[in-house]
Amino acid sequence: MTRPFVKMNGAGNDFVVVNALETPFAPTEEQVRTLADRSTGEGFDQLIAIEPSTTADAFMRVWNADGSLVQTCGNALRCVGWLLMQANSSDRVKIDTLGGPTVATRAGDRRVTVDMGEPRLDWTDVPLAEEMDTRGIELQVGPIDDPVLHTPGAVSMGNPHVVFFTDRQDDGFITGSGSLVEHHPLFPEGVNVGFANILERDHIRLRVWERGAGLTQACGTGACAALVASARRGLVNRKARVTVDGGELLIDWDEASGHVFMTGPVEIERTGTLAL
Repeated sequence: MTRPFVKMNGAGNDFVVVNALETPFAPTEEQVRTLADRSTGEGFDQLIAIEPSTTADAFMRVWNADGSLVQTCGNALRCVGWLLMQANSSDRVKIDTLGGPTVATRAGDRRVTVDMGEPRLDWTDVPLAEEMDTRGIELQVGPIDDPVLHTPGAVSMGNPHVVFFTDRQDDGFITGSGSLVEHHPLFPEGVNVGFANILERDHIRLRVWERGAGLTQACGTGACAALVASARRGLVNRKARVTVDGGELLIDWDEASGHVFMTGPVEIERTGTLAL
């Protein structure tokens, strides 16, 4: 079976997007892993299917590179939103996901703003395995008396995130620490692990170890989670630039609505055909 696809990226976070509005698309975990392989397959951080929805313009289904089905993906929402707006000749679309519905709007030439909704801040919403204050949870990496990372913030943006505050952001450190924390028993659904370096009140440098995908060029929900976790600690304003490996995202935690808005770029890399 073959299926046409569009290869896209949002600030470097890359996707293979399949139109499943008319013909269902249901790859197995093994098929997703095979397609995700950057040396032998198409290569991507996430595989996206655009499916029909009775309550929105479309439903976005997301698989991580390891084959796991996940709730949502912020950068993919921008890309799918842009495709739908192009197809509908509109400036606004509603997209449903396993993490809940969201709205995407045009924000310039190949720039899209996504309303990511309200961050979920209770320990049961992240979720955590035990009750904790999510402003700073009891978790550390390294020796008990001298941890290299400790007391991260925890946030759900429709998917679970933990955010450490550190200026250590080299590949080895991110990979070692991220892979350790991703499957920590405190996170029953696994967790995306952010490493945030606060540069200014309105500027965060962020790297993210994504659950099921590893170190990626960008993580949209991770950027939102980093802004929220940082603002809750009084480290940044409610609106800030978040610089990721693949570019820059503008995150605004709107005080009036409580919603988090993410604005960033959309890029089409190529089209092709998947062989399943």
